[in-house]
Amino acid sequence: MSSATNQRFRRFNRRALGLTAGAFILLMGVVISPLAAGPSLEEQRAEYAARYAQEFEVPVAHAVLAASTSALSRDTFGATPGPETFIQGGTNYDWAKLVLVYAGWPITDSNVTVILRWMRQENGPPDWYRRNNPLNIGAGGFASYSSLDESARVVAKALTTSGMYSEIAAGFAASADTATIEYAIWASPWAGGNYAWGGHWSYRPVEVVAAPRSAWGS
Repeated sequence: MSSATNQRFRRFNRRALGLTAGAFILLMGVVISPLAAGPSLEEQRAEYAARYAQEFEVPVAHAVLAASTSALSRDTFGATPGPETFIQGGTNYDWAKLVLVYAGWPITDSNVTVILRWMRQENGPPDWYRRNNPLNIGAGGFASYSSLDESARVVAKALTTSGMYSEIAAGFAASADTATIEYAIWASPWAGGNYAWGGHWSYRPVEVVAAPRSAWGS
């Protein structure tokens, strides 16, 4: 090997050794020096929340509505059966309730009781559906109707539109006690003898009697 070549080889080795030693020292520094701990997950979330914080305002009207709604109480509710329910029931009790429905009056125990007692004074319970006219309205009390449904409508219309029966209507509308409504019936011109002012009135419980389906028009 020539002298020039030998010198170049020695310079190359020195540079290689220098580079290798530098890399080794750097690597040892990385290994020996402790790794810097990064932020925890909670710290990252807190930093994100602080950096991108958002605000919004609720309009006063909405805030008041929300506050008042939370304090509202809910009333109970119910539903009144329709005419078909009572027609399908088919009894004297159902007919009494049908009159109340068509007249727009409440279906209460006192109202139903009065109509049933009234029906008993006109036609006895066994044949309360005679001529499909339980309260003997029209033609001097001898009218006939095509169905019990029709006669219920006729009675309801007479009681709610005729001034002669205004006290009866007021009693039913208010669901007054039975004595008040019954006295209004006796004092009205519905019956010529005024039911002997209660002398012919019975207070026994009225038995439940179903009418033939034909009487209801079916």
